[in-house]
Amino acid sequence: MGRNDGRLLPGFPQILHALARLPHVAVGLLTGNLRRGAELKLGHYGVLDHFSFGAFADDSHERNLLGPFARKRAAEAHGTDFQPADIYIIGDTPHDIACAKAIDARGVGVATGHYSRAALEAAGADFVFDDLSDVDGVIRTLGL
Repeated sequence: MGRNDGRLLPGFPQILHALARLPHVAVGLLTGNLRRGAELKLGHYGVLDHFSFGAFADDSHERNLLGPFARKRAAEAHGTDFQPADIYIIGDTPHDIACAKAIDARGVGVATGHYSRAALEAAGADFVFDDLSDVDGVIRTLGL
């Protein structure tokens, strides 16, 4: 990790802190990375503790099959059956939006990666942001 020029994207740590203050919100990680790889990456950047559950490539190599794993673990961790309309999957690729749609969740696109706002909108994102730096605006727009 020390040899990579990785960084947290604008607003990401701040949004995690803001979401942690909302008692009705549970934050999990749904990723195409293996669990251990995700833990190493997030731990390196000091944000691992913000995620109380997750779904990983260890569960399935097909991203669109990870949603049910995440939803089940969210229920186990928080004692609540989260309904699809109350689930937001945030990502920077059309694959992330497709993953959200696979479980009827809300897809939130963030155009900080290789895909533009237009590409994320074309993929069917319910919301699209240039980045997450306007934390209050993002939370307000998502209705949280």
